[in-house]
Amino acid sequence: MLGLRTTIYKVDDLAKAKDWYAKAFETEPYFDESFYIGFNIQGYELGLQPDDSVKGDNTLSYWGVEDINEEYKRLINLGATKHEKPMNVGGELMVCSVKDPWDNIIGLIYNPYFKLPE
Repeated sequence: MLGLRTTIYKVDDLAKAKDWYAKAFETEPYFDESFYIGFNIQGYELGLQPDDSVKGDNTLSYWGVEDINEEYKRLINLGATKHEKPMNVGGELMVCSVKDPWDNIIGLIYNPYFKLPE
């Protein structure tokens, strides 16, 4: 195993989702087609695929942040809804999650103990 490479969110309006995620992650997509939109988030793939099926709470990926409270508030201000408020889960480790406008869960994590391999 080489570690996480891609997280895909399914959305019913690809154009609106592309705009929302560009604002939420403060980056433009590097791949933009009618069947898939890909963003490079610090070396990890965030993908959007068109799909209008029902969503559930069965998958959760956490995106690393420096200030979990500020990022949580920023995403709420962009139109996300509260899922789990920021909480301490041991030591300095904190997690929270929001739902995007398409009901996908976006997890945020502040983890000062995790370091990427060099």
